[in-house]
Amino acid sequence: MDLLQKGGPILWIIIGLSFLAVVIIVERLLYLKKIKVDEEKLFLRVKAALEKGHFDEALFMCESNLSPITGIMKAAIEHRDEEPYVLKETLKDAASQQTPLLEKNLSNLGTIAHISPLLGLLGTVTGNINAFGVLGSFGAVSDPSVLARGISEALITTAAGLIVSIPAVIFYNYFVTKINNILVEMENQVNDMILLLKNVGAGPKAKAAPKARTTRTAATRSTGTAPSRSKARPAGDEA
Repeated sequence: MDLLQKGGPILWIIIGLSFLAVVIIVERLLYLKKIKVDEEKLFLRVKAALEKGHFDEALFMCESNLSPITGIMKAAIEHRDEEPYVLKETLKDAASQQTPLLEKNLSNLGTIAHISPLLGLLGTVTGNINAFGVLGSFGAVSDPSVLARGISEALITTAAGLIVSIPAVIFYNYFVTKINNILVEMENQVNDMILLLKNVGAGPKAKAAPKARTTRTAATRSTGTAPSRSKARPAGDEA
């Protein structure tokens, strides 16, 4: 409490920002832990289900492992009957919807990391102003504690600003790097899912061929004729 009193009002502002930074850091760490899945293993499981035509099973896998990557997988399976270019745009939209969730409160953490040392510097300036104001008013100070009060305010706020800023910068850079890696994986997942659905035969083109064959079969049955098979006769038979 003695340090809080000596730090002045700017120290209280820095302390408030430190609590906000801690809340953001803890929330982001819990979120990243929540969405952490083994993407490669999950993709192989989804691929095996799609190759067998078990689309409901693949959707259940995606819903059981909530993450931005599985969100793209789910969107791809739900829109598997779309044309390739439409499917690609749909998956890009699904990926863009995940970006705000990944970057939530990161701008606030970056702001705290940048302004905390500036607030400490502001406290240093105000503390020095108070210290030199005492000297200017009285010339010679008989009680050194009056002068030390202003110098303490300057040093305490500077230290507090750095204490808040350093870990905030570290965690901000960590989150930015982590999120950029996730965004790259999401971009790769879009292409992988399009190729996977194309290879397993999902989509409008795969369903068009069986429909055409069914139409031709129905036409043949309605006319009651069979495909003609011509044989070449020997030349002597015509004579």
